Amino acid sequence: MNIKQVSSGSEVDEKLAALLTNANAVRAIASAVEGTIGPKGLDTMLVDRFGDVVITNDGITILTKMDVNHPAARMVINTAKAQEEEIGDGTTTATIMAAALLTEGVNQAIKGVPVTRIIEGIRLGIRRVLELIDDKSRPVGGVDDPILRQVALVAGRQHEDIADLAVKAAALVGRDKLLEEDFKLADTVIAKESAENEVFMGVIIDKERLNRDMPRVVEEASILVIDDALEPEEVEEEALATEAGFQRHLELQEEFRCNLQKLINMGVNVILVDRGVSDVAEEMLTDAGVMVLSRLTSKELRKAAEHTGARPVKRTALKKDPNDLAKYLGRADRVYEDEKLEHVRILGGKGKPMATLLVGAATEEVVHERERIARDAASAVQAAIRGGVVAGGGAVELAIADEVEAFRSSIKGMAGYGVECVVEALKKPMFQIVANAGFNPLEKLGDVIAARARLGKDSLGIDCDTGEVVDMFELGVVDPTLVKTHGLRAAAEIAEAILRIDTIIKKKDDSGQEDRSAEQDVEDLDF
Repeated sequence: MNIKQVSSGSEVDEKLAALLTNANAVRAIASAVEGTIGPKGLDTMLVDRFGDVVITNDGITILTKMDVNHPAARMVINTAKAQEEEIGDGTTTATIMAAALLTEGVNQAIKGVPVTRIIEGIRLGIRRVLELIDDKSRPVGGVDDPILRQVALVAGRQHEDIADLAVKAAALVGRDKLLEEDFKLADTVIAKESAENEVFMGVIIDKERLNRDMPRVVEEASILVIDDALEPEEVEEEALATEAGFQRHLELQEEFRCNLQKLINMGVNVILVDRGVSDVAEEMLTDAGVMVLSRLTSKELRKAAEHTGARPVKRTALKKDPNDLAKYLGRADRVYEDEKLEHVRILGGKGKPMATLLVGAATEEVVHERERIARDAASAVQAAIRGGVVAGGGAVELAIADEVEAFRSSIKGMAGYGVECVVEALKKPMFQIVANAGFNPLEKLGDVIAARARLGKDSLGIDCDTGEVVDMFELGVVDPTLVKTHGLRAAAEIAEAILRIDTIIKKKDDSGQEDRSAEQDVEDLDF
């Protein structure tokens, strides 16, 4: 699958120089993550200039934390980010497939096939692949379908505790919520050092109460969410120096105290604040037994508001009549601070039902990796419910490769060579998974092809423990259909975009400093 070696002389048109340069950069990117794919994939260590280390098996983490200069390599990374944002899983496969498509495309171009015909063939091939994947997809019965645990287990890198959490969270949220376009189950994942694995209805605010004299537990909470600072309005410094300005300052201070007392009289006992809280507000609210959390992130503020049914307000809204202000309050059965884990939980909100998937870890170094694993598992479960599942382990791609190869015979002209690129790229996932498991990939792919011809099954793959040919569905190795289809589209788009580039021009540097050439960037890439 490597790009064929060619001289820089007359054997290859000079116009291919840009394509070769870009293809080599993409290949280097793919080689950085291909060793992680599959159940026997290994970890990658990322080290920054300060010596801080990240050890991970997560493709998107590796790609986004790599020090990369080459523009084509960055294009691949941006595509992987889009895959992560849209589906939440499958970034490694998408990257490997993109590199395989591009590699085969370059090899065809070296043979003399026009790039436009290669692109045309790739489009035709991918269109056929997507049709075939949809045909082979199996629907998921619902949030209680046993196959969801297998999906979570594969995406969760065989962590059974995390797979169980992801499935439980999906069941708690429900199918209708999982089908909502703007809801992501992965966003419910939180990892904490020393925490116990847990799934519950409610949200976590990663803050402590403003001071220890405030109540630690509030039952039947009446919650005000302030998307602002909880401070009096201010008079401009210049005006404050005048008598009228100072008088206005005193009036605003008194008005602020009255507004706080109004909140206390209304029975507000939990206040969530986006920014800071003044000393006056802290003192009055502490004396009144109100729990206050300050400097929440916008994400925490939004989740808390949605779960409790609160409508965030600015501090100017505190002037409203109590009856009007009451319409903005949220409700929850219980709000309490977990002093050990140093966060606050809001349970039983009266707004939208929301689940939290809490993953525990023994050390700080492991926390982030377990969070990444849990997010992958949760994303895969949601994708499976939305679009069904197909055989994993590269089985569906290899089965489809045969059908696309047959489809190639119906393509007239040189576009057929582009279809061949798709056929070769489809073999890459199983090839790499088997290689990572320590087996000869050419031999094992041949075994699968022979067994499929004999048994007539298109879900056959390799058991990475024994090296035997097995049915992936029976083994429990399944992938969400949406992960496959979106990854293939992304891989084809990036391969096409790079294939279309036939010239690299050094852009003028407006700062007056000489730019390095793109070729120099390739030489400087440190993978």
